[in-house]
Amino acid sequence: MKAYNTKHGIVIEHLGSFFLSRESDWDAFINRQKLFAKILEEIRTLNPDPSLEDFSKPNLLAPISKQEVWASGVTYLRSREARMEESKSAGGGDFYARVYEAERPELFFKAPSHRTVGSGDPVRIRHDSQWNVPEPELVLFICSSGSIEGYTIGNDMSSRDIEGENPLYLPQAKCYDGSTAIGPCVYIPEHPIDANSNISIDIYRNAVPVFSGQISISRMKRKHTELAQYLFKELTFPYGAFLMTGTGIVPPDDFTLQSGDRIRITIENIGTLENTVA
Repeated sequence: MKAYNTKHGIVIEHLGSFFLSRESDWDAFINRQKLFAKILEEIRTLNPDPSLEDFSKPNLLAPISKQEVWASGVTYLRSREARMEESKSAGGGDFYARVYEAERPELFFKAPSHRTVGSGDPVRIRHDSQWNVPEPELVLFICSSGSIEGYTIGNDMSSRDIEGENPLYLPQAKCYDGSTAIGPCVYIPEHPIDANSNISIDIYRNAVPVFSGQISISRMKRKHTELAQYLFKELTFPYGAFLMTGTGIVPPDDFTLQSGDRIRITIENIGTLENTVA
């Protein structure tokens, strides 16, 4: 089951059919425990609408309203290695090895909704950075009670040179206008997402592929429930929260994004998040 936030209302996709929800408030719709069962109960009272099948980019919104986006880091071995290497000259390399092995995960604030874009919208690279990469990630939707109710795709845009210069510069490397993309929908399964699902990324420059990669979610060191529990330990989220779960795909050190690059991130059963670099 998938839920789309659109200019025309909330569209539900289930078993190949599309339904327009009676609920018009995205926050009220998404922020519920046992979300799959509650949406299933609603669509049993609705009629399928074939006209909803075509989601044109101008009508599709990011699946976020009053939620915050948070992120977790160093959850895959590849991310640990990349961040150790980029911060080595600043003496911070050992920090990331410690985080990877520590009981407490790395969690940081990524973006409010007004700095978050959806599929089809442009993402940005910082003007004061020379080394920028996308980070393809599975994103959890956690309702206000702390339970994981759905999943989406995230692009955690990152300035690796700023982050590598000093670990204390992480917020500047991660948090700026257009640095966060999620979408195209929220995937709401009856059971937790299959750990063998693959995350893949393809980057095109002038319509030519310049980087691609793929990894299974099962390669992640930490459990999704573990990350959610740590995020909610001392924080409340009245409308729920989105939590990026880290990346296991990092382009080579000689790669940096350029304006006009097209980024496509796909996760099995969820769909494809596509953004162009402004």
